[in-house]
Amino acid sequence: MSVDLPARIQLREAVTPTDGIVEGPRALRDNPSEPYELFRIRPLGRVIGAEIDGVDLAEPVTPGLRAELNRALLEWKVVFFRDQRITPAQQRAFAANWGELETNPFIPRGENDEVTRFERTASMPGFENIWHTDVTWRPNPALGSVLRLIEVPPVGGDTMWADMAAAYDNLPEDVRGRIDGLTAVHDYLPGFDRFADPALLAQWQERFPPVEHPVVRTHPETGRRTLFVNQAFTTHIVGLDRAESDRLLRYLFLQAHTPEFQVRFSWRPDSVAFWDNRATQHYAVNDYHPHVRIAERVAIAGDRPF
Repeated sequence: MSVDLPARIQLREAVTPTDGIVEGPRALRDNPSEPYELFRIRPLGRVIGAEIDGVDLAEPVTPGLRAELNRALLEWKVVFFRDQRITPAQQRAFAANWGELETNPFIPRGENDEVTRFERTASMPGFENIWHTDVTWRPNPALGSVLRLIEVPPVGGDTMWADMAAAYDNLPEDVRGRIDGLTAVHDYLPGFDRFADPALLAQWQERFPPVEHPVVRTHPETGRRTLFVNQAFTTHIVGLDRAESDRLLRYLFLQAHTPEFQVRFSWRPDSVAFWDNRATQHYAVNDYHPHVRIAERVAIAGDRPF
């Protein structure tokens, strides 16, 4: 049955912003162009992701280098280093330049404390292929993480990051007005119950009860407004009935899926990624099963979102 043009136009006009359908150019903020003195940087995306050359992560980080690396992290949200043949202890030492380190009780540790090991094999596939921000179920979610790939599958196994400040900037004005000031509940159970030991999950319920965070947080260093809900751990918005909360959250979760806000990184052995967990979501592409993919991560403790 054919549909005449006026009816088609009418149908499109009936679609509201909260249906998640937005077309046309995105408002993408250019990063500052001030040069870096201590390394070379190559952007991999318009707003997020840059590769850094000229830094050896095995060496101590001087105050000047730390300042430049932190500026790159804030500007590009995730930075990458190639050919870094470092030990877990050196990985920990590098991450510690940004603060106290923390562990995740639901993921196995490596040989050193504060090193989380992701060993994905035919018998233990990965479950990180969901857009998420790490440990938002903590009162103080992580500042960031340093991830090192030890063994890379012959094909696949990329990781993607999304700039959630760009996602917030591109929300319709009425949606921004609606969500500013709202809070949402975050809980570890939805993110881990599909693969973690039920006894372990129950063990930590008292220590990690559900927490509330703002739907839109302010980045403590850049001051940018950032969309701060994620599909893995955000369960509902406080003060809304369940149907309305679910519909709004589905729409907000979709914003991480927008390619204009993303960067995709193809790993090689000894590649390292350092990302700002306060500004991003990430997604580990699970297209390599049953091949082996082994990574180790060090997480940096953060502060309370506001």
